[in-house]
Amino acid sequence: MELDYQAIGRRIRAYRMTCGYSQERLAELADLSVQHVSHIETANTKLSLPVLVRIANTLCVTPNDLLCDSAAFASESYLGEIAGLLDSCSIGELRVVTDIVKSAVGSLHNNHAQL
Repeated sequence: MELDYQAIGRRIRAYRMTCGYSQERLAELADLSVQHVSHIETANTKLSLPVLVRIANTLCVTPNDLLCDSAAFASESYLGEIAGLLDSCSIGELRVVTDIVKSAVGSLHNNHAQL
């Protein structure tokens, strides 16, 4: 399986924005050039493992969080992301989200052959 550098770049950008960092700030904190960060986010360059780890540490995420679109066994990363999204929900909101997820999973299972 090849790495999906576009997906990695999109995830880095999303986590960067969640942290409230500009490309300049991420570059400064991860000891990279702004141009290199830009090229990583747009998949115009492939990032090395040390750079991936520096970016992950700077964004307070795991490398798995950044690679999960390319990993065969990524369920923990997705479950962690979902849990993080749900942390701020009220009990009523969690009930609604649970209903939505049940409906979506049921639909996915019912239409699996068509996917």
